[in-house]
Amino acid sequence: MSDNPTAARRSAIYLLDQILGEGRLLSECLAAGALDRLDPEDRARAQRLTLETLRGLERADRLVGNHLNRTPALTVHNALRLGAVELCHGAAAHGVVNSMVEIVGRSRKHGRLKGLVNAVLRKVAAEGPEAWPKMRVPRLPEWLRDPLVMAWGDETVKGMEQAHFAGAPLDLTVKSGAAMSVGDLLPTGSVRIIDAGQVSALPGYASGDWWVQDAAAALPVRVLAPKAGERILDLCAAPGGKTLQIAAAGAEVTALDISQGRIERVRENLERTGLTAQVVVGDALEHQGQYDAILLDAPCSATGTIRRHPDLPFAKDGSEFGELIELQAQMLSHAWSLLKPGGRLVYCTCSLLPDEGEVQIEDAVQQHSDMQVDRNALDVPGVEEGWITEEGGLRLRPDYWPDRGGMDGFYIARLNKSA
Repeated sequence: MSDNPTAARRSAIYLLDQILGEGRLLSECLAAGALDRLDPEDRARAQRLTLETLRGLERADRLVGNHLNRTPALTVHNALRLGAVELCHGAAAHGVVNSMVEIVGRSRKHGRLKGLVNAVLRKVAAEGPEAWPKMRVPRLPEWLRDPLVMAWGDETVKGMEQAHFAGAPLDLTVKSGAAMSVGDLLPTGSVRIIDAGQVSALPGYASGDWWVQDAAAALPVRVLAPKAGERILDLCAAPGGKTLQIAAAGAEVTALDISQGRIERVRENLERTGLTAQVVVGDALEHQGQYDAILLDAPCSATGTIRRHPDLPFAKDGSEFGELIELQAQMLSHAWSLLKPGGRLVYCTCSLLPDEGEVQIEDAVQQHSDMQVDRNALDVPGVEEGWITEEGGLRLRPDYWPDRGGMDGFYIARLNKSA
């Protein structure tokens, strides 16, 4: 443990201010250098504290709110929330309370409230650890919960919320021929590690034997079934897990993404794993060429990734849904024009919303007379019959595999083009 946990806590409070006050995603804050001044241990601790607080925010607010007459300024509120979560996760009360009092006390704007922080957190320390496990699993905000309940039903959404609250283990895709000495093999072929710790310290990292990729995110390429020598386009490729899978199969893959910054991660992953691909920065709607197969991992609400990204429900409000759904339809139509006759295209989104998955495929099949949904392509190891949808796609949800640690929400469909 770091000798200076206060630095990590102060940074976590800043991240919570950005996410809950400014609507910024954690990934945006990190890309902007929010934790660059911390050493690696404190950086990891700050991220972990931020994620734990967001997952338990509803419970923390209830515990803290019992001892407040009015809601304090956001920074002070977030210090109380973070402190409550740490106390209820078993951290020593003396260290947590003193640290939060110090952080708030040093603030020019909020220093006068350090007495409030001290009093509230001491009360939470006395009652919180016993009350915490008896409280309900935190719920999604209404803007997201309501459409999900409409699509899947209340009990299913409660299962998703349980998976979100539990967080996510680390999943790896291992190169063919490489051996992993840690983790458990999942039915779909991914390797899962509980409490992995520092990723770069795991065996096989430096030698490029594997890459991080949620088990659900690894399935689209398995459904695509790339073959050696095929010319394949990976649209919206960053951070590159699917590109690596296609390249490892021996295909000639073009990895395209509109973000210069994100495409660098693709290049880094290719270099570490010793795989090759043509990497292109560009707009998927303007790209030209003819391909044997195409993978379109379309921009989406990312609502299927909340177990790994609990900041998402707080940083967004659903106002972008309509725009994203329209963009997905445009991308699918353009990608179809780049596919050779007799070729195949896998459309996927890491979304829990049918409008970004099942409905898109139903509409696309009506618009393209040479498009057929290939249900047989879903016959890959580990895929269960109950995951296959009426129109022939694959619906994955966080509440699947509850005894194994869940999976990301995903929709996947393979589309064949008439010869």
